[in-house]
Amino acid sequence: MIDPTTKSGARAAERLGRELILWLTTVTPGGQPQASPVWFLWIDGEILLFSRADTPRLANVRANPRVAATFDGDGDGGDVVSIEGEARVAREGAALADVPPAYIEKHAAKLAAYGWTMESMLVDYPVEIRIRPTRVRAW
Repeated sequence: MIDPTTKSGARAAERLGRELILWLTTVTPGGQPQASPVWFLWIDGEILLFSRADTPRLANVRANPRVAATFDGDGDGGDVVSIEGEARVAREGAALADVPPAYIEKHAAKLAAYGWTMESMLVDYPVEIRIRPTRVRAW
C-alpha cells in the first residue's frame, strides 16, 4: 500500500527505513485511542514490532486490528507521516531465530543501551505484531 512513486509514499518509505521509533495508536474496546512509542522494522511491506504479552496494546489489536502508526514531526507541524493499517499477531513466544537480522542490526545500539541482547528482550517482548499499511499520508 505504500507507493514510493508518490510524494506521500516516498516520504513514508524514507521514514520507515530511517527511523527507530514510531507511535502506534490502537483503540480500546471502549473506543479510546491509545498511543505508544514502539521499536519497529519495515520489512516485506509490513511494519514489524514486538510487544509484551500483557499490554493493553496487544488486547486492543486482538479486539480491533485497525491501527495508526505515526512519526514525530519537525517540531513545527511539518514532516509528519501517518500510516493507517491492519495489525495482526503474527507469533507468540518469538525466539531469536524468528527475528529478522535487520531488526537486530537496526536496534543494536538501543539494545546495548538497555543492557539487553535480542534474546533477553524477547523474554519481556515475546509477541510479534505485523501491520499491513492500508493508507499513508505525509505533509
